Amino acid sequence: MSSKPRTDILPILALLATAFFWGLLWYPMRWLEGHGVPGLWGTGILFASALTVGSPLLWRYRAQLTARPALLLGLMLANGWCNTAFILAVLDGEVVRVLLLFYLSPIWAVLLARLLLGERMPSQAWLTLVLAMGGALIILWQPSLGVPWPQGQADWLAISSGLGFAFSNVLVRMGQDLAIGLKVVISWLGVTVLTAVMLLSGAGGEIEWSVTPMVVAVLLGMVGIVMMSVCLMYGVTRMPVHRSAVILLFEVMVGAISAQWLAHEALGAREWLGGVLILGAAWLASRQQLHD
Repeated sequence: MSSKPRTDILPILALLATAFFWGLLWYPMRWLEGHGVPGLWGTGILFASALTVGSPLLWRYRAQLTARPALLLGLMLANGWCNTAFILAVLDGEVVRVLLLFYLSPIWAVLLARLLLGERMPSQAWLTLVLAMGGALIILWQPSLGVPWPQGQADWLAISSGLGFAFSNVLVRMGQDLAIGLKVVISWLGVTVLTAVMLLSGAGGEIEWSVTPMVVAVLLGMVGIVMMSVCLMYGVTRMPVHRSAVILLFEVMVGAISAQWLAHEALGAREWLGGVLILGAAWLASRQQLHD
């Protein structure tokens, strides 16, 4: 009689699909910006479109909305900042650098999971975090400054986006009794509300209401954001935070290849070295997941 394996491959595949999508998202967002839809407007349109698709779930799960309001509010705010800051960062900075700094998130995830979930960390998990942190420090180090410190707005947006992502992942696991569909729609609501507030405050610049860019943005939200958000929630709900956070580092590889191919953004020696360490951490996390 064969026993059922402790882990399922489907959550891993779901997270890899999510990483692939987010590793390429910079390109259509830059295309939209080049066609009169600034980043903040584009972000709002994408997630408002996704919210339109998922809004019936808010009514379907209305009882859960009132049962865990604080957790859902935290999830809404964390996702709102994570997604908005990330898109603005890849529009303003170098794609691979932004992705690598964003993926300091495993470090924040471990600290938050330990504090809020009480998760115990195996020794190999700590090794993956040391590698990821070392890679990030190498990327941030500037010989003229002598310290690994963020350089400019894009760096700060990327790092803070990763912090929001880690906090969101922890909250998703804390709310395992809540429907995945509800958590997904709440995350879209967070981005929609945050971008609306920022646009009303005067940020975002002027938008050109052309048909083709609007159709592209709406479809990207209704199809891409919807599918990948479901995959993300499915994956992080079904595995420990430290594993899901590091498996998603596959996004860095996708971003590096696409940025070199489509935007001719070349990596320097420090970025390559730091990237190797971070991707090594992802490989170790995946091996641990498959052999546990």
